[in-house]
Amino acid sequence: MISLLKEVGRGKRGARDLTYDEAAQGAEAILTGEATPAQIGAFLVAERIKMESPVELRAFIDALRKRITPYPIRGSFDCAGPYDGRTRTFIATFPTAFVLAACGMPATLHSSPSLPPKYGVTLADVLQALHIPAVHASRDALISAAEQTGFMFVPTERWCKPLGELRGLRQELGLRTVFNTAEKLLRFTDAEAMAVGVFHGTVFEKIAGTLIELGVNRGIVVQGMEGSEDLAVDKRTRTYVIRDGARELFIVDPELFELMVEVPEGEWTAERQASTALSVLRGDAELPYLNMVLLNSAVRLWTGGIAGSIEEGVYLARHALIQGTALQTYKDWTEAVNPVSTL
Repeated sequence: MISLLKEVGRGKRGARDLTYDEAAQGAEAILTGEATPAQIGAFLVAERIKMESPVELRAFIDALRKRITPYPIRGSFDCAGPYDGRTRTFIATFPTAFVLAACGMPATLHSSPSLPPKYGVTLADVLQALHIPAVHASRDALISAAEQTGFMFVPTERWCKPLGELRGLRQELGLRTVFNTAEKLLRFTDAEAMAVGVFHGTVFEKIAGTLIELGVNRGIVVQGMEGSEDLAVDKRTRTYVIRDGARELFIVDPELFELMVEVPEGEWTAERQASTALSVLRGDAELPYLNMVLLNSAVRLWTGGIAGSIEEGVYLARHALIQGTALQTYKDWTEAVNPVSTL
């Protein structure tokens, strides 16, 4: 590890990107405990200053993938948002996943308890607010629920133990590290379709290229709300759309689909996230949050190949909400994970 630190820790001008083999060596040293906490911290901070390259990111993803046991779900769509949570915006991806499943496209969400740098509200927090024990459910229970409903939730640190073991060190650092990106891209269901959120436009192409290398045939990289995979409905959003090994810049304009609406500002607690998600599924949500779910569902249905256009995706998503099939999917999943109803 010391030899690697000498390469990445020379300062912004002197540092160089590691080769795949070197980065893989560093990842192994961290994940096996061979590296000391001081060395791990120094390496992660140096990489943060230098900014990890696509090759280095791929090496860390591969090292983590070796330590998980995926559960492949044919046709699954993986929704990959930030694990440091949200503070200012609605987590539309949660009810959206049940719309996708109700429309015949299995959906996968994954999360951990909140992490630095933001320490916002995560999916794990929302599930706790709903009194759904999915974060602590057994692997078999989560798989069974997914088989019954088409919706899979993965508690990342339980399915990838080394990430849980690194939590304390990451909290002490308080910085975004290579793991903040790598943990989102583990594809626990071997999904060939994904929606991935990024915060900075400078990493758009890097993430799009990484998804292609990982075998994602259809995907969308979104500079979404708070760095999430969620498209906004009060402005246009820059995305990269991936199709069969190629990527193309694509601007999503909610006004084109009659979904543009002003979104009120406010603080988002886990309880507010939970109640708003349920209101969307029940059909009594405020318009901005309904439109968020319609737009994000539509774009993902189109990205995943279920809908031939975003317009068709809006129709399918609206139908799933009006007919109650998305709500029923949610109820079926909660009952499969926890026999006590949350409604």
